[in-house]
Amino acid sequence: MSAGEGPPPKPSAGDDEPDGLIQQFLHAESGPLMFAREMVTSMATVALVGLLLFAISGVWPPMVAVESGSMNPNMQKGDLIFVTEPGRFAPDAARGDTGVVTHRVGEEVGYKTFNDFGTVVIYERRSGPPVIHRARFWVEDGENWYDEANKAWIEGADNCAEMDNCPAPHAGFITKGDNNAYYDQTRNIREPVKPEWLIGTARLRIPYLGWVRLGFSGAATTGPVDPGVASATTDGSVAVNATASSGVETPGWVEGGSNPGLSSNQIAAA
Repeated sequence: MSAGEGPPPKPSAGDDEPDGLIQQFLHAESGPLMFAREMVTSMATVALVGLLLFAISGVWPPMVAVESGSMNPNMQKGDLIFVTEPGRFAPDAARGDTGVVTHRVGEEVGYKTFNDFGTVVIYERRSGPPVIHRARFWVEDGENWYDEANKAWIEGADNCAEMDNCPAPHAGFITKGDNNAYYDQTRNIREPVKPEWLIGTARLRIPYLGWVRLGFSGAATTGPVDPGVASATTDGSVAVNATASSGVETPGWVEGGSNPGLSSNQIAAA
């Protein structure tokens, strides 16, 4: 070492120090560190969105995929449906603490979801994926509900004795797919739906995104489509469910078959 020269500089730890690795991870513009950072960021974003949806929904998963066409045209196969737990954001017209407004009550108070009166519910079935159908009306334990039913939706029965689940084996909701020809209860898909069988209520429809979920498992089904279902006609009319003021359900018609979506009631409830 010549005179006047100081000691050689100490080697810098640089990349070997944790702070250096963190800085490279945060600021890398190419290479494996950038790829790892983008992966972590994407996973964290998905996790945060999932937690937010769960906080709003109260059920997991908060999104279910529609597997069949029994709710056409208001829900279609491949739709992704956002659901909330029963009773959450319940409208004033809901029955008790179920959060469910039946089609019959919905017509009286003007409450609509998915282009028709009443709440669309997701309920447990005896086996297989859950069913997502509209709650039509409520029956009490032992009730003869033949006179309340739409006679077109009871498979030609002439009295209560010829119907499945009549008299009602217990209190619960009579349900039906908007595109099905018969009540779930007259097809024995399920007995009147007890409140404790409810998984959630449908709030928001996102078209097509459910196909991704169906590719893996499919979280909900709209149940089997009955023979003789309502369908679009050549003049553009689409059959939908309606309730007469007399309290006896009768079929109605809506012209044009507009694209299903959220009503103002749904937006407020969600």
